[in-house]
Amino acid sequence: MSKLIYSMSVSLDGYISGPQGDFDWSAPDEELHRFHNDQVRELGGHLLGRRLYEVMSYGETAEELNPAAPQYALEFARIWKDLPKIVYSNTLTTVEGKTRLSSEDPVAEVPRLKEQPGDPLGVGGATLAATLMRHDLIDEYRLFVYPVVVGGGKPFFTGLEQSIEFALLETRTFGTGVVYLRYERR
Repeated sequence: MSKLIYSMSVSLDGYISGPQGDFDWSAPDEELHRFHNDQVRELGGHLLGRRLYEVMSYGETAEELNPAAPQYALEFARIWKDLPKIVYSNTLTTVEGKTRLSSEDPVAEVPRLKEQPGDPLGVGGATLAATLMRHDLIDEYRLFVYPVVVGGGKPFFTGLEQSIEFALLETRTFGTGVVYLRYERR
């Protein structure tokens, strides 16, 4: 059985993007980028909403479009390109690379995906993650807390009908002041 991991950068006041959708404050330095590379390398697949897919689609062509990018960024692009992905969208008609488009209800499909043996699955995108969170389908939460207050925007945690209790599994502080928090749902 695979576990589902929700991993995102988050401001100190709890947002993954600011009031205008900006998230430039969360650009990782080399140390953090290499940590992300290692984490994504361990995944068996990734589930995305449409908006995150559109942001991350640069990984499909990053090596061709920007071969002079730092080696750690190109490494991430290769890892991302090779990773199987599922995009949940009712508006997209095509996707690229090792990506499957799904118009199925993720609340129905994700439990079946989790029943399959294999490496953990990642989930990203605030709307998709919020839906899965409300249905208690996320097993692990990985927050990269940035030392910035953005004052509003898209929250990491959305309104829930019940509380979620966690066990702390790991913490790490990076040179930039970003704090990594890894929690498992109890």
